[in-house]
Formats: sequence, structure tokens, C-alpha cells
Amino acid sequence: MKTLKTIQTLSKIGKIICKIIFIFCIVGFAGCIAGIISLACIPEGLKLGGTTIKGLIETSPKANLGTYYTAMAAGAVICAGEAVLCKIAERYFKHELEAGTPFTFEGAKELMRLGICTICIPLATVIVSGIIYGIMSSFFSGVNELNLGNSVSIGLGIMFIITSLLCRHGAEVSQKNEVTDDEQDK
Repeated sequence: MKTLKTIQTLSKIGKIICKIIFIFCIVGFAGCIAGIISLACIPEGLKLGGTTIKGLIETSPKANLGTYYTAMAAGAVICAGEAVLCKIAERYFKHELEAGTPFTFEGAKELMRLGICTICIPLATVIVSGIIYGIMSSFFSGVNELNLGNSVSIGLGIMFIITSLLCRHGAEVSQKNEVTDDEQDK
């Protein structure tokens, strides 16, 4: 029972962390959209101390306006994807806490879904970000490449899938033990 109590504590922590990360993702998404809008709304001729505002933004020789637009658009897509992933994980933790054990068929199914989503959602956001890069580089010259890796999400997704199989096996063993106990009671 001590291990189950530890699992429940970790599930509570996981649920809280998912809520916090979800909030950060929403703030990041909103910040990226606000950045795109505010950057687009700055008038070309607006000067501050003899320098144009857009000239101040482009202080780095490696960055230009197109790179900023691309990075913010890709950031918005990635934040949206991670927010969805956090909600799926939070739902799993919520249901696991309600069940009181990770060894349920429904919990194993949700954990499998979480594993698949952990692989697919970041991969999809990288693909969409690549499309955004292609579109933005056709509109702006000299857009720097985006470095978006998702190898961590693949490993984590595989771990969730394997864990879901272990939880499913635990649910099968638990169900088998219940049937055996019922037969002994008769």
C-alpha cells in the first residue's frame, strides 16, 4: 500500500504540474500572437531618438523581421500543441486519482492515448512550424532556419505506451484475482 500511496502522490503532483504548464502554454501562445500583431502594427517611419523602431528590433546581424515573425508563429503553434498535450495528461491524472489506482483498463487506455499523443502532437507542431518557415521564407528574405527537435517527446511517448501495457497487465491480474476470490467465497 505504501507504493500505491506514492503513485497517488505522484499523480497529484503530475496533475498540478500539467495545470501550471498549460497556463504557461496559453500565456506563451498569447504572447506570440501579441508579438506578431504588435510587430505588424509598428509604422515604418516611427522613430525613437533618430532610429526607427523596426531598426531597433533588427539589432542582430543574424536576425531580421522575417525571422522574428517566423519564430513567433512557430512558437504559437508549439505552445498550442503543448497546451493540448497538457490537458490530455491532466485528464489522465484526474481519472487515475478518481480510480485510486493506475491498474484499470480505462486508465491503461488513457495512458496509451497519452503516449501516442506525446509522440504525434510535437511531431505535428514541428511539421506545421516547418510549413510556416517555408511560407515566411518566401515572403521575407534571409529568414534564419528554425531548430525544432522533438526526440524527447518520442522517448517519453514510448515510455507512456510501455507503462500503459504494464498498467493493463496489472488490471488483468487484478480482475483475475477478483474472480478467484469470488470463486473461493462460493
